Amino acid sequence: MKIAFVGKGGSGKTTLSSLFIRHLAAAGAPVVAIDADINQHLGAALGLDETEAAAVPAMGERLPLIKDHLRGHNPRITSTATMIKTTPPGEGSRLVRVREPNPVYDACARPVELDGGAVRLMVTGPFTDSDLGVACYHSKTGAVELFLNHLVDGPGEYVVVDMTAGSDSFASGMFTRFDITFLVAEPTRKGVSVYRQYRDYARDYGVVLKVVGNKVQGQDDLDFLRAEVGDDLLVTVGHSDWVRAMEKGRPPRFELLEDPNHTALRRLRTAADATYELRDWERYTRQMVHFHLKNAQSWGNERTGADLAAQIDPGFVLGEHLVALSEADASLSPTA
Repeated sequence: MKIAFVGKGGSGKTTLSSLFIRHLAAAGAPVVAIDADINQHLGAALGLDETEAAAVPAMGERLPLIKDHLRGHNPRITSTATMIKTTPPGEGSRLVRVREPNPVYDACARPVELDGGAVRLMVTGPFTDSDLGVACYHSKTGAVELFLNHLVDGPGEYVVVDMTAGSDSFASGMFTRFDITFLVAEPTRKGVSVYRQYRDYARDYGVVLKVVGNKVQGQDDLDFLRAEVGDDLLVTVGHSDWVRAMEKGRPPRFELLEDPNHTALRRLRTAADATYELRDWERYTRQMVHFHLKNAQSWGNERTGADLAAQIDPGFVLGEHLVALSEADASLSPTA
């Protein structure tokens, strides 16, 4: 399942995404955690110290390797130089899976040990001095979008992405890459304004959006969120001594997280798992193509000097059936 955490800056989305990742890992689920926020804090929230977090390789700096692997033998992609962040897979492309070893994980992912398990952590990388004033942060997150475009995941597998704050996610098609999006909202006017933006932008794309109320201190806060968010409010979270200890770098064992917060995390997982039955791989692929054509016409064709519409394989639909076909081919191979 592909899961995004979004919200206003300071809403607590990184903290909640890290708690959800810990919850999944404690249950033994395979998890790829991706920090796609301009402020790279997910590693620290998962317990890495400053040096360890800085040592996680940046996906944006390894984009040529990522492109080379994903391109595979797709005849519609003449070179990696013509691949952009929205390039869709086709016949001959290499797909990635949550559990497998592959060169992208080798180059970009690092294992993070958590209570009861480990997860793969990937990061876009922070803005550098050379980026300031000349680069858009979406040039960094493009590596994540390309990765998600080529990802085939199944039930019981999780890719959790801590997204950039506010409505910046809509600067690309990445907001359509998820089975469910959890929007973290404080019980304030500013907190729910991001929810309204997200709801309105995502309405035409079939995005499953649920709100997680954070920093809820009493009935008045709860009533406010219910009035402003309605049925999209899934669960609320209040003060946590465990989280305060984590933010000081001294988290207790995860099993000691407060019971109401464990209950909230279970509800998040139940909601995420329920979206599996809603999957529509044809729509998913169609949206991928839609945003690729928009980016090609807007800037991609001019920048690459190629007609990027020619990269689209009209008969290709991404989906779990491709995993079954790949496994069947491997079983028939004389070296299998």
